[in-house]
Amino acid sequence: MSILVVNSGSSSVKFQLVDPGSGESVASGLVERIGESDGRVELDYRGESVERIQHIDDHGAGLALAFAMLADAGVELESVTAVGHRVVHGGTVFYRPTIIDDAVVQQISDLSSLAPLHNPPNVLGIEVARKQLPNVPHVAVFDTAFFHSLPDAAATYAIDANVAAEHDIRRYGFHGTSHHYVSDQVAQFLERNLAELNQIVLHLGNGASASAVAGGKAVDTSMGLTPLEGLVMGTRSGDIDPGVILHLRRSAGMSVDDIDTLLNRRSGLIGLSGVNDFRQLQQRIDDRDASARLAYDVYIHRLRKYIGAYMIGLGRLDAITFTAGVGENAAAVRADALANLQGFGIEIDPERNALRSKQARVISTDSSTVTVLVVPTNEELAIARAADSLVRS
Repeated sequence: MSILVVNSGSSSVKFQLVDPGSGESVASGLVERIGESDGRVELDYRGESVERIQHIDDHGAGLALAFAMLADAGVELESVTAVGHRVVHGGTVFYRPTIIDDAVVQQISDLSSLAPLHNPPNVLGIEVARKQLPNVPHVAVFDTAFFHSLPDAAATYAIDANVAAEHDIRRYGFHGTSHHYVSDQVAQFLERNLAELNQIVLHLGNGASASAVAGGKAVDTSMGLTPLEGLVMGTRSGDIDPGVILHLRRSAGMSVDDIDTLLNRRSGLIGLSGVNDFRQLQQRIDDRDASARLAYDVYIHRLRKYIGAYMIGLGRLDAITFTAGVGENAAAVRADALANLQGFGIEIDPERNALRSKQARVISTDSSTVTVLVVPTNEELAIARAADSLVRS
C-alpha cells in the first residue's frame, strides 16, 4: 500500500510513492522543464534511475509520461490508496489535511492572491493528478497549517485592524510540514516528551525559515503573509524596511511586478553575490570574493538575530535543530550561526559538526546545556502519513 505524494511547481512536478507505515520511499521522480523542448522526466526505482528527454506540453502530459514510466518499471499504481498534495497557502480557510473535491480546488485557487507564485501550480498539479487517478482520494496538506495556532501577538501585524481583516493580512508562516515533522523527530530522537521540549527549528534551503516550538506547538515563525519575510534566502530578500518598496516605486519608477521580481527572484544571496548555491558561494569566499563574503555575513547575521529572538521568546531552550539542504550539509553555517554562545549554554563540537551523514545526529558537546542537532527533513513522508491518517479515519 502506497501514498503518492505530488509537489507541483510552475515548471516542474516532484512525485514520490511512499509507504506511510515503514516510511520507505518506493519510487520517486521529477518532471521538469515543462513546456520546453528539452523537457525531462526522471524516475528512481529500486536503486535504478531512468530518464526521458522530450518536449512536454504541460503538467498533464508530464504526469502522464511519469505514470507510464512507473508502469514500465513494474510499479503497480493500483497499490496507491491516496494522493497527498503539497499546497503552499491555506489562508485562514485550511489548517488541517483536507479531502479534495471541486469546491476545495476552487478555494485553493481563490487563495492565489496570497501565494501567486505557488498556489496556481499547486492547483494545476491537483487537477492533473485527479484526472490521472480519479478513483482514489486526494488530500491537500498545507504548508501554513502548523502555524495556524500562532499566538495572536506573533501572528498579528501592527497595521489598521480593519484593513488587515478585510484582506486576510496576518503572519501565516511556511515550511510548516517540515517544521512539524522535524520537531516531532527531535523528541523521538532524544527520547523526550514533546510536550516538555522548547525548540528552535531552522529550515535552511534555497527558501529558509525559522520557528520557535514550545511543547509541540509553533509559537513564532520567520515567514509571514508570504514566504518572502524573514531570513535571507537564495533569491529572496527576507526582512526589509517597507519604505524601500515605496522608495523604489516613487524614485526608481519600478512597478509592483518589478519590485516583486526584485525581492523574490533577484535578492538574497544571488542578489548580493550572483550565486545562490552555497557550494559556489563558499568557493568564491575561498577565492577572496568580497561580494560573496558580504552575502555570507549578511545571511549569518540575520540567522543569529532570529535565533536570539526565539531564545528570549521561549524563555527556556532545550534544542536547536538544523534541517533542509543547507542546514543538513553546510557545517560552516551551523558553526557560525551558533558561534560564541557558550554563555547561553550552546556549544558545538567541531568534530561532530564536520561529520557528514544522512542520519539524525547531535552536533553539540556533551557539556552543552542546549542540544544542537541535525535532523534530515522528510516532507514527503509527513504528507503521506497525513493523507493516510485522514483517509483511514
